[in-house]
Amino acid sequence: MQKPEVLYVDDNSTNLFLFESLFGSKYSVVTVDGGKNGLEILEDNTSIRVVFSDMKMPDMNGLEFVTKAKELYPDKKYIIITGFNITTEIELAISDGIIDQFMQKPFQFTQIENTIINSLQ
Repeated sequence: MQKPEVLYVDDNSTNLFLFESLFGSKYSVVTVDGGKNGLEILEDNTSIRVVFSDMKMPDMNGLEFVTKAKELYPDKKYIIITGFNITTEIELAISDGIIDQFMQKPFQFTQIENTIINSLQ
């Protein structure tokens, strides 16, 4: 049985390494730095079902990335992870259905795990 595929987009290589280390044994984790690269990965890999994205990135922020990705790939679940408090912009993205969930760093293993399980159902 093939592992479900999960994408994590972040500009911090330590966060990418940590995410893959924590979840790589249960899921096929793809990590990539930045939103532009995230869009390329989604184009090349249609079997990704859950997408996590950092909010603050230099090439495009997480909401810009998710908005573009959601237009092209609406069947995936999108979660924003940030070290900052929820903003009005993020609240609107949730209420408009652009993102499915918001999480704060440092992320908790069980919170991410539960989100992946729920997103795959």
